[in-house]
Amino acid sequence: MTYFAGRYINEMNKKSDPVYSRSVVEFVAAANEFCKYAEHGSEVPGDELLRIFQRLLPYLYIKASLLPAPEPVFEDGNEKFVTEADWNRVHDTLKDRFGAADDYYEVFDERIADGGEPVIASLSENFADIYQDLKDFLLLYQTGSKEVMNDAVWECRMNFENIWGQKLVNSLRAIHRFIYSGESTDIAENGGSDSYERDKSEWFISRRQKEFREDAEE
Repeated sequence: MTYFAGRYINEMNKKSDPVYSRSVVEFVAAANEFCKYAEHGSEVPGDELLRIFQRLLPYLYIKASLLPAPEPVFEDGNEKFVTEADWNRVHDTLKDRFGAADDYYEVFDERIADGGEPVIASLSENFADIYQDLKDFLLLYQTGSKEVMNDAVWECRMNFENIWGQKLVNSLRAIHRFIYSGESTDIAENGGSDSYERDKSEWFISRRQKEFREDAEE
């Protein structure tokens, strides 16, 4: 009787703890789907992969916006698992798959000109940054330690609000425009994957992400 009573109490405590809430569990599922396609993008044709992300990104955004806002437990930052090699692998795979769709103008309204040079952004760069945060979150959440899971949720929500949430909605806008433009991602028809070279010095944890985390540590 004592065993079953203790087990019942543990289950009730889990249900009342935000770390085990439905909103977190559903976000875990959405994050896992994103990481799955980011890691195995080479197995899917570029046009089909864009349509998959077209449907997945809004779902991921909604689930991230519903994450609870716990207070962090540990003073030190969370452990990181995604390496620079992992980031580059995801980036290079997606850049190759997206082809002509990868680069887009980073503006909120293309009818507005501010007099400066247009800023060219990259879907593969955005997705590699998002992947980095989501994969680190998933691996931390899978530890089963409530404190570690709590801080994983806290950091992921913070990064969503300040960093990758904007990257996600910007990417969705670019994907929407490309899909309904009738163009093709076919690399052979668009000069090959090396037709536009970008400065790689800021790709691993982009400048905005790096500056934000440095400010948070001060």
